[in-house]
Amino acid sequence: MSRIVIFGAGGRAGRTAVGEALGRGHDVTAVVRDVSRYQGPPGARVVPGDVLDAAAHAGGADAVISAVYQGAPDFFVRAAKSLTAAGAARIVVVGLASVLPTADGTLLMDTAGYPQEWRDFYLAHAAGVAALDGDWVVVSPAGDFDHGGPRFGRYRVMPADAGSRVSYADLAVALLDEIERPRHHQVHIGVGWRAEDTPAA
Repeated sequence: MSRIVIFGAGGRAGRTAVGEALGRGHDVTAVVRDVSRYQGPPGARVVPGDVLDAAAHAGGADAVISAVYQGAPDFFVRAAKSLTAAGAARIVVVGLASVLPTADGTLLMDTAGYPQEWRDFYLAHAAGVAALDGDWVVVSPAGDFDHGGPRFGRYRVMPADAGSRVSYADLAVALLDEIERPRHHQVHIGVGWRAEDTPAA
């Protein structure tokens, strides 16, 4: 059993990660801004807090998961530095497919037809990845979420692919796999299924 602290536990990715971690028998602390609004699965220690003060809850943790998003231009850099300074043995961050390379090395956000109205947000997230230090991995959908998708319990690690999808539940499987059996270090990986894949096959 590991002690895992999850920031952004009130959001959909964070709540699903809490459930996956509890289901695997871990000691989970769910950090949220407003405890009274938390609707995640029972069994976690739910505490008020902020990723920008990660050390308040994550000091000495075996792992932290960060599933936080905010629009301030410097937020992701500040969050990365806070997570690094907290001293957890393993840092796992829910990332953004837009800044993940495709099979030919082109960032997804630079491919033809990709939406550009949120480019500043993409770049802010990329800066946050660059600011991480220690034993970290960023895990994102390789394309986008299948918002109503089920938990298949498996996934592909793959380059960015705008046509791929992954459920929140299978993203959580990937996050916890990277804590229990770390395979990737100091890198951003994408997980999902290509459009032609059939997970049950």
